[in-house]
Amino acid sequence: MTASEPEAAQTEAALYPPVKALLEAQGYAVKGEVGAADIVACRAGEPPVIVELKRGFALSLFHQAIDRLRLSDAVYIAVPEGRGARWQGALKANTALCRRLGLGLILVHRGQATVALDPGPYAPRPAKRRRAHLLREFARREGDPTAGGLPSAAGRVTAYRQDALRIASYLDVAGPARGVEIARATGVTRATRMMADNHYGWFERVEKGVYRLTPRGCDATAKAQARGQALSQARGQARGQGRGQAPGKDTASAPSKT
Repeated sequence: MTASEPEAAQTEAALYPPVKALLEAQGYAVKGEVGAADIVACRAGEPPVIVELKRGFALSLFHQAIDRLRLSDAVYIAVPEGRGARWQGALKANTALCRRLGLGLILVHRGQATVALDPGPYAPRPAKRRRAHLLREFARREGDPTAGGLPSAAGRVTAYRQDALRIASYLDVAGPARGVEIARATGVTRATRMMADNHYGWFERVEKGVYRLTPRGCDATAKAQARGQALSQARGQARGQGRGQAPGKDTASAPSKT
């Protein structure tokens, strides 16, 4: 077992005693396997508390917990606490999911149960800066160069990359040039800053304010041009098919009107 895994791969039954002790310490009467629920806890004059036990975070656990919300607003999921960066990442993501779903979370470690999150209504805070960045990227990006669903490692074409390619294409034709000249010719107002930052390793400084392409930049420009030509050819073929006969149609066999 790695350090990131839940401790001792506890069985669900092993989680029951510490969770029961936690609830009983708060004045609840606790019983296991009541109906479809793993744990039901009751306290006079209050809605029941329902807890679903699992050896780790799983989609089925959330499905069960969501179903229990039909019985009570106080629904928790309980899992063994793990260690390591991988576990901490999973804990952060699943805690956020619990909060969004209105579920509570109990962690069990070395026979002790602790409440990591209480159930309650979820009211997300608007991420105004992130939304502004999203809309700015959408507005600046030319066309739709990247298919949805591609991993980031597949080379997504962002608006920044499109600007860098415009600069690189200009330098590929004109040779070393000043940033002011490139900005005027390409419309990329931050050309000098981008070449100085050299995020992709495409540019190198010749002298103050003057830049040229690196071999890596030449290669990126050639690949971009090849992709552009292939795309134009594919679009031309698609337009040609659209104007011509529809696939699978046999016009010779169509009945003529008399």
